[in-house]
Amino acid sequence: MKGLFIISGLGIFAMLAEIFKGYGLKKLLYPVVLLGIIAAFVVNLTTEWNNNMSINLFNNMIVFDNFALAFSGVILAVAFFWFIFANDYFENNHNITDHFALILFALTGALMLTAYKNMTTLFLGIEIMSIPLYVLAASKKNDVSSNEAGFKYLILGSFATGFLLFGIALVYGATGTFDIMAIRAKISAAQGAMPMFFYVGVMMMLVAMSFKVSAAPFHFWAPDVYQGSPTVITAFMSTIVKTAAFAAFIRLFLVSFGGIDERWNMVMAVIIALSLVVSNITAASQNNVKRMLAYSSISHAAFMLMAILAVQPGMSIPSILYYTLAYSVGSITAFAVIYNVAKKSNETIESFNGLGKRNPLLAFCMLIAMLSLAGIPVTAGFFAKYYIFTTIMATSFKWLLVIAVLTSAVGAYYYFKVIIAMYFKKPDTTEPVEVEMPVMLVLIITTLLTLAIGVVPGYIIGML
Repeated sequence: MKGLFIISGLGIFAMLAEIFKGYGLKKLLYPVVLLGIIAAFVVNLTTEWNNNMSINLFNNMIVFDNFALAFSGVILAVAFFWFIFANDYFENNHNITDHFALILFALTGALMLTAYKNMTTLFLGIEIMSIPLYVLAASKKNDVSSNEAGFKYLILGSFATGFLLFGIALVYGATGTFDIMAIRAKISAAQGAMPMFFYVGVMMMLVAMSFKVSAAPFHFWAPDVYQGSPTVITAFMSTIVKTAAFAAFIRLFLVSFGGIDERWNMVMAVIIALSLVVSNITAASQNNVKRMLAYSSISHAAFMLMAILAVQPGMSIPSILYYTLAYSVGSITAFAVIYNVAKKSNETIESFNGLGKRNPLLAFCMLIAMLSLAGIPVTAGFFAKYYIFTTIMATSFKWLLVIAVLTSAVGAYYYFKVIIAMYFKKPDTTEPVEVEMPVMLVLIITTLLTLAIGVVPGYIIGML
């Protein structure tokens, strides 16, 4: 909870830095934000663990239990790495304070989504996280693709919010409460005799949340938004936003609606199957690496939805938490490499030709990231998929495993296209790819983390 206050306070500080720019606050902004994120991470995981802290003044609508603190820890750790690799984004822009404030408030919304206990806080968390992202997606003002990305994200995001609100209204009409634990109790007491419009509300909320995690067939916004947005913003959406959205998804469908899983599990199974097939087949034909990773993120969303479908909190939650950690670390590495390669080139696969010779260390980091995202041993991505498979094996949806394995083979194909380009294709230029030392340090740390998490998965999952 204190971490939430620290991050929101940093957002306010960023706005004040613009007002009092004559006092040199702008120069202090970047180091203060990094120190603030570290402080939020340390406070959350040292002083609040096992305390289930809530805010009585707000009727306990937000509760930082261990679940919230664990997901918040992943979000804050990734945010720290993100701010270091995105330093250029803030240095080379006149609207520094605006962008800092928008990112920090989006981060505040993400933390709220890990800890909400009420439908009202769920809606507030989603909107606080989403609205700054609509602006940030279009922040390259002179780029038509960025403008298009922001516009599409705004329109389709607003449409999904409409589904969410209508669903919340129907659920409230049937239960008379917004509290997710009270809704769970009402469902249990009714013993399956809830009115039909309640289940319609649940389905509408499933549609809205599927949009937020970019699951098919509600994924159409993701490729265009990922490709058109500035690369650093794409990295933010692919990691922090997706982690927060899945934390919200878990609370909603494992806690609140877990007692009626027979009503929504087949719909979710169809969404998972569609996501696996559509994303991997489409990604295989992409030449733009950012667009390819956008489609691959849909596939990764499907894997995490499989754990929710299993409705086994003791296995589902640690599996998703491990998966978000592995996926986020790998994605940050990949997008940091793309950002540096595309500075003097473009984002196509051809721009990676000969990267192994132009910058061997950068190429090695990208190699590990691609192997992890593909789920190759002994990277973190392999065990992330293994734990998901273990969770779904205990259900009647084993047929999804067949689809997941077959589509993962397709996934390996398009990830290896990048690897082949780096090590086996002749470069168009021999000019080395320059990387700033702090960014290179982040790449080394995230690469080592990807390997370390994969080498000792039992220890990590035990902690989670």
